[in-house]
Amino acid sequence: MENEDVEAGRKRQRQTDSEEENRGGGGGGGGQDSAAEGDIEASFVGSEEMQMQINSVLEKIERFTQLVSELLESGKTLFKELSDQFEERLITIHREEIEKWQEEIKALRMLDMSNEEANMLLLNAKQLLHNVQMET
Repeated sequence: MENEDVEAGRKRQRQTDSEEENRGGGGGGGGQDSAAEGDIEASFVGSEEMQMQINSVLEKIERFTQLVSELLESGKTLFKELSDQFEERLITIHREEIEKWQEEIKALRMLDMSNEEANMLLLNAKQLLHNVQMET
């Protein structure tokens, strides 16, 4: 963000420097007549008005850039907070599901133990019946 702001400031400075070079003239041209000099002076007046308008636009750009920067920062903060809340909620849901499944596993183990005990009792009863039948 700050790099973009600095870069935008540098571009504006380069534009201002270029405009000053264009207005100030690059030297040379000593054979100009007075009409040409009058045109240059008129262009300076127009240039000052234009420069004011350009400065106004540059100020708008600066304010807009600042607004965008602030919005980006607040958006980042908002998304960070939402991301943290989402992560916490997802971890909570995961933990609750794991606990539920662990309880289910515990219940299945208890049922299995109960079934094994019942199976042993039935097997013992079957052997007793078989022994009684053999004796008779």
